[in-house]
Amino acid sequence: MALRYFRPLAPVVRAICQSKIPGQYQVKSYSNATTGSGNTETVTGQTVVSERRGTVVTVAINRPEARNAVNQETAGRLVEELEAFDRDPDLNVAVLYGKGGNFCAGYDLKELANQTASLKLEQDVTKGPGPLGPSRMQLSKPLIAAVDGFAVAGGLELALLADLRVVEESAVMGVFCRRFGVPLIDGGTVRLPRLIGLSRALDLILTGRPIGAQEALAYGLANRVVPNGQALQAALQLAEQISSFPQQCLRADRSSAMYSCYDAPSFIQAMQYEIDNGIPVIQSESVAGATRFSSGAGRGGKF
Repeated sequence: MALRYFRPLAPVVRAICQSKIPGQYQVKSYSNATTGSGNTETVTGQTVVSERRGTVVTVAINRPEARNAVNQETAGRLVEELEAFDRDPDLNVAVLYGKGGNFCAGYDLKELANQTASLKLEQDVTKGPGPLGPSRMQLSKPLIAAVDGFAVAGGLELALLADLRVVEESAVMGVFCRRFGVPLIDGGTVRLPRLIGLSRALDLILTGRPIGAQEALAYGLANRVVPNGQALQAALQLAEQISSFPQQCLRADRSSAMYSCYDAPSFIQAMQYEIDNGIPVIQSESVAGATRFSSGAGRGGKF
């Protein structure tokens, strides 16, 4: 499944990245900035920084002075980096995180308050990015969110974009924008009920209350809970594990699960999609895998 903004995007994505976010930008390769192994270092003057680590790339929101709230520039840069990841054949998994102790505090409300006249939002979700940038993307490869500090309002919506969320013990998530009359328009009302069920989603959406790591884990909102300061490291280890598996098979299964959850009109069509995408994998990867198993690899469930 190729990268989509809720529909096949090959002829659209470049137009999006060139014109739909104010302050036009061109799709380009990854920035040269590198980061340390933690998330406390910052790179001056860049709102988003990335680093390649073999077949894994990290993408970091770098506005710690604003708890990594996303402004229009940051939204555009996030689209650039994740679109570049999705089209790069040498990358298998991306990890999204925030610099300086917070994942993301949502959209920059100061910018919204001060630049209402210049704020341009694409209302047709098939024609451009969301207010936070990549929230309308349907990536063809896994994305992991490493969550520390606050992941609230639009920051929660960015975390929901990820396939998996690795959450630190002290992290706080929630629909904090409830207090200020700012709606969820970056997929929050779409993805959250799918992930945790309508009843639990409405509890968070209607009250705006904070949810801690352990409750998020019990809800299925967090996939892993790790000690403070270890979200990025744990997410990278998980990314490397996922990246080590046969990728055509992994992506076919991931694509089928996504289609079944969001797009399939019926059980029969979901099943058809699964087998249509699975059969080509048998010759390309399954036969070789079966040969390795026959030779003794992976016995007893060993990875």
